Amino acid sequence: MKHPTSAIATVSLVIASAASVIASEARQSMSLALSRLLTAAVLLLCVPAHAQNTDYPLGAGDAIRIQVFQNPDLTIETRVSENGSITYPLIGAVDLGGLSIAVAEKKIADALLKGGFIQNPQVNIVLIQIRGNQVSVLGQVNRPGRFPLETANTRLSDMLANAGGATAGGDDIAIVVGVRNGKQFRKQIDIPSIFLDDKLQDNIVLQGGDSIYVHRAPVYYIYGEVQRPGGFRIERDMTVMQALAQGGGPTVRGSEKRLRLHRKAADGSVQSLEPQLTDPVLPNDVIYVKESIF
Repeated sequence: MKHPTSAIATVSLVIASAASVIASEARQSMSLALSRLLTAAVLLLCVPAHAQNTDYPLGAGDAIRIQVFQNPDLTIETRVSENGSITYPLIGAVDLGGLSIAVAEKKIADALLKGGFIQNPQVNIVLIQIRGNQVSVLGQVNRPGRFPLETANTRLSDMLANAGGATAGGDDIAIVVGVRNGKQFRKQIDIPSIFLDDKLQDNIVLQGGDSIYVHRAPVYYIYGEVQRPGGFRIERDMTVMQALAQGGGPTVRGSEKRLRLHRKAADGSVQSLEPQLTDPVLPNDVIYVKESIF
């Protein structure tokens, strides 16, 4: 019969050995999990931001990387040509212009499968550089420049938001020019009316190569016996009374009943009018506030 102390020592040794094995396995498991986590993080960081959006329509000049899972020989970097096509190993020329990244991936995969080159091909397209589908935003906006069409249904309001919106001196009207169905396209759009008057049809879908221009807002001028003479932006549906108020109103020597308005006619001549306070103010109107008779 074994001594009790010897039996206890044996049990303790077994427990210690088992604990050592468990701890070792736990460290290995934790190390493996950490390795996988770090690998995933590195892969995520290495993917360009553009590649996350599979709705982006490919355009001429876009640089892309095409990969096929478990087929490294088919990995290429290329640029979409002016006619919207690329040349890919085994299948030749492929038209990708105007297709979303997801649709382009499927088109190449289908061609590889149909040609009998690869069983169940898994194609991945990474957008390296955007040059094709861009829109220029010019004029009185906070961040003028060229912006990519990140989705196929990017609308006018989306692109103006990318440009930071109109400046304080910018007009409510945006002019969009481009090409539609092979013909020159030009449209003036009242931005506030899209939302205020429910004219959602004016919030048009943009296409690559479009340009948006926001002109300086129309102004009027006021001088004479007025508190703040100068030029001011014409607000929507502004009246002479509102224009006078924006100028600080008449001085103690001026009178709102003695106004003179100079307006340029269509033939270029300047008309001299005696406006009513409820008359509308037009671009480049010049209002003169006369002295009071009494």
